[in-house]
Amino acid sequence: MKQHLIVLDLDGTLLTDTKTISPYTKDILSKARQAGHQVMIATGRPFRASQLYYNELALTTPIVNFNGALVHHPRNKAWDAMHSPIAMSVVHDVVDSIHKYEYNNLIAEVMDDVYLHNDNDELMNILNMGNPRVTMGNLKFNLLEDPTSLLIQSSESNVPIIRQHLHDVHAELIEHRRWGAPFHIVEIVRKGLNKAVGISKVAHEFNIPRDRIIAFGDEDNDLEMIDYAGIGVAMNNGIQELKSIANEITLSNNEDGIGKFLEDRLKL
Repeated sequence: MKQHLIVLDLDGTLLTDTKTISPYTKDILSKARQAGHQVMIATGRPFRASQLYYNELALTTPIVNFNGALVHHPRNKAWDAMHSPIAMSVVHDVVDSIHKYEYNNLIAEVMDDVYLHNDNDELMNILNMGNPRVTMGNLKFNLLEDPTSLLIQSSESNVPIIRQHLHDVHAELIEHRRWGAPFHIVEIVRKGLNKAVGISKVAHEFNIPRDRIIAFGDEDNDLEMIDYAGIGVAMNNGIQELKSIANEITLSNNEDGIGKFLEDRLKL
């Protein structure tokens, strides 16, 4: 069988609800690699929060982090990495414009450094993964370089309002996504970035055409990737919008949806 590029979202897709990779799916992914296929991760997480799974799968491929704002090769520093941060002027405009809305916190990430506007123990439990350098305090004074991503934490009811404002006022400069439950967070990256941009770069490096890309996802940050891939697969636990554009729907993240699909499709 010809070489395929297998692209894995993490949360709600590769990872079970306990944030682990099931032994069965891990074994199938290993068999896929032994059969000559390429396996990679494409996630909204920073690398520090995805490295554990990258290493667990013993991957040797590039990885897409921050929903496409960072595409790099953890095992090859000479690889042509792509880091596309948000201009500081845009960050200031966004922060100034949302002050009239109710929000709980602002978080900026510069690669693996974290800048937190207000102290928040719940958020720190997530952001501390990988032991980043954390700076606390007003972003206007502490954030001195263009961030890879900007996060806005708000109440569940205010997230759609903030997203509508971002769409109406800043659509030409940024992309924004909503995190899945239980966190009510809007994630912002530079305009034109998404997971599909990252995997297209990697697929080109491997000389694998779109029709041999199999991508798995569950949330709205997977929409472009699932649409781009020749075989876009939505998890059964995924959002309806993603299922409606996917080529296939597999079992949920807790039912080895990835493993069962690949075993059948690639005859592993």
